[in-house]
Amino acid sequence: MIRLVVPLLVLLVVPAAAAGRLLVAAGDVTATGAILWARAPGPGQVRIEYGPAGTTGEARRLTLEASAATDFTVRAPLSGLQPRTRYTYRVAAAGATNDGEFATAPGPEDRVPVRLLWGGDLGSARNCRRVADGYPIFRAMARRNPDFFLFVGDTVYADHSCSGPEFVPGNEAVALTLDGFRAKHRYNRDDEAYAEFLRRVPVSAIWDDHEVRNDFAGPGDPLMPDGRRAFLEYWPIQPPPEEPGRLYRRLRWGALLEVFILDTRQYRSPNTERDGPGKTMLGAAQRRWLLDGLAASTATWKVVVSSVSFSVPTGRAARDSWSNATVWGLPEEGGTGFAVERDAIVRALRDRRVRNLVVLAADVHHAELIRHHPTHDFSFHEFIAGPLAASPGRVRPLDAALNPRSLFARHGVRNFGEVAIEPAHLTASIVDESGTALFTHTIGPE
Repeated sequence: MIRLVVPLLVLLVVPAAAAGRLLVAAGDVTATGAILWARAPGPGQVRIEYGPAGTTGEARRLTLEASAATDFTVRAPLSGLQPRTRYTYRVAAAGATNDGEFATAPGPEDRVPVRLLWGGDLGSARNCRRVADGYPIFRAMARRNPDFFLFVGDTVYADHSCSGPEFVPGNEAVALTLDGFRAKHRYNRDDEAYAEFLRRVPVSAIWDDHEVRNDFAGPGDPLMPDGRRAFLEYWPIQPPPEEPGRLYRRLRWGALLEVFILDTRQYRSPNTERDGPGKTMLGAAQRRWLLDGLAASTATWKVVVSSVSFSVPTGRAARDSWSNATVWGLPEEGGTGFAVERDAIVRALRDRRVRNLVVLAADVHHAELIRHHPTHDFSFHEFIAGPLAASPGRVRPLDAALNPRSLFARHGVRNFGEVAIEPAHLTASIVDESGTALFTHTIGPE
């Protein structure tokens, strides 16, 4: 591994009763910035050193304070970094040290290849950390050597319990309090392969429903504020000061890629509400941000991260994804999905001539690559991956309103997705837990 060749600072020692594991991660990396995250073993100072890998100059240093108020987690926004540069960092707290690394994005005019992974759904009932091997899929993911990882929702299953002799203890209760939500994040993040992966690969995460509870919708859910707070504490995300709970955001990776990460949960109308012009999944501000951002983007490929699928119907008593379709894929009269807003977004993107659009999703616990052709003059792709480690879903008919064509579908296997972008094309792959590519599809830009 690459280490900073700088002197270590004096470490703060805390009582043994507070001792634990020091966890680190980096995320939301741009050409000139990143966010470092750490969870200290206990209260006290957290000291960070970082600098370009392999340099002999003096590293930059930060000191933060870990406290029980944030479950001993800290975030450090970094700025003034150099584009296309690998950085290493060292975190010291409570008598422990941990190292990590990340590479910054290219500048907005640089046509540099990029490789990203995406996936979701980690640790549901009967699918949490196994004593024998934990979450082994992260070892396969690390071997792909990605530039970054998009964690597309259900990063924990706060509303599930998981116990048994084959599972690591500590996940036996459903989360109903802030401390309960924090415990769910700690449990997953303490997995060895997962922690090692996050030390080496920057992550941009978004929530879905199970960070709170199944199919939760909007600010009216009484558990939402605690679930959101724990999510923000445990991921390298820095919302704007004027919107401290905001999770939607965008990331640029050179001339070839711009990523738009949607929050499909905290602004949505109740799932039980009948679909129509007044029903929303995104809220007016986020929808306007998405449409304006996609129309203005100069990146070759525009990737929209939607934790719920555009075309796979989900939900039982009420729809939870964008689709209004029945189990046969046909439109349902009086449905409770969010298809009116989805179709309005699609029409706006067509009218504003947005090209080379890809939607990345998870949630449905199966993998599928889809080409949608809703009108004769507009098409886009939707790529679905997962589960990383959760109960298996099943392949089902797609929403016929989008005129979809399934290119590949597979259920019953843990998997993640990979997108590799070169100047001439984009290649999407579905990869299983062993690291075997199950299917690969290449498309060229319009």
